Amino acid sequence: MKIDRMIGILSILLQQKQVTAPYLAEKFEVSRRTINRDIEALCMAGIPLVTKQGQKGGISIMDGYRIDRTLLSTSDMQSILAGLRSLDSVSGTNRYAQLMEKLSAGASNLLAGDTHILIDLSSWYKNSLSPKIELLHDAILSGHKVSFTYFAPKGESKRTIEPYDLIFQWASWYIWGWCEDRADFRLFKLRRMADLQVGEAFEKRSVFLPDLSPEQVFPHMYQVKAKISPEYKWRLIEEYGAKSFTIQPDGMLLFSFGFFDKTNIVSWIASFGGGAELLEPAEFRKDVLAFAEGIQKKHLEP
Repeated sequence: MKIDRMIGILSILLQQKQVTAPYLAEKFEVSRRTINRDIEALCMAGIPLVTKQGQKGGISIMDGYRIDRTLLSTSDMQSILAGLRSLDSVSGTNRYAQLMEKLSAGASNLLAGDTHILIDLSSWYKNSLSPKIELLHDAILSGHKVSFTYFAPKGESKRTIEPYDLIFQWASWYIWGWCEDRADFRLFKLRRMADLQVGEAFEKRSVFLPDLSPEQVFPHMYQVKAKISPEYKWRLIEEYGAKSFTIQPDGMLLFSFGFFDKTNIVSWIASFGGGAELLEPAEFRKDVLAFAEGIQKKHLEP
């Protein structure tokens, strides 16, 4: 894209005293004429570039107008690269790392840097998830509707949306868009979407980002108290943090935390087998028992 290339050119000029048009043309894989047009556009945007002809000529930023190249430190550039690589882990490409290399041309020592921060946003479902991300991203950029089958706890449905934003939250990917069925903005989980089809173009409407705070999306409707066997301390720490429980004199863990719905409470307690006892809400104890009896009934020897 032209804007990416112009940012890349400016980045090179900030890091090198002078470069030639053929060098830039080779670097960005375009013609010299295209580079000349980009230089003119940068000048029109107020960047004071100087072009010198001859054997020792080239393109540079006017003396006294150069931005301090330490504006981004080595550490800053390495952090940016780590973030861009994390996006590559989702898409299955190296397009973002390549963009970083272009923006950091002439300063390769920055890219050699910190390999001790590794961010991999891919999941067990990477093979099926990456094509969805690419399709939805293209639909967002081109302004085309997307239709799909959606699988939710309340059932299966056909949806058509105007896609606006891809969001990575709570260790999962979501699409934020205007749902024609609900006539409102909705958040859809990519892993629950199937049979994606790109449809007709749409005129983009005014859009706002959703409030994704846990309090808003998963309000605590029920305060749960439970006794948990100490062998599951690791699990409580991993899922809810060390402050979610206190150790009792007998070694048992007294767990206390807010939950969103009853189904989640019952299945969560049952997942410990005999290692957990629900104390509150007391009225859900019978639901846990019924849940366990149902499992027992299905697994009894014939």
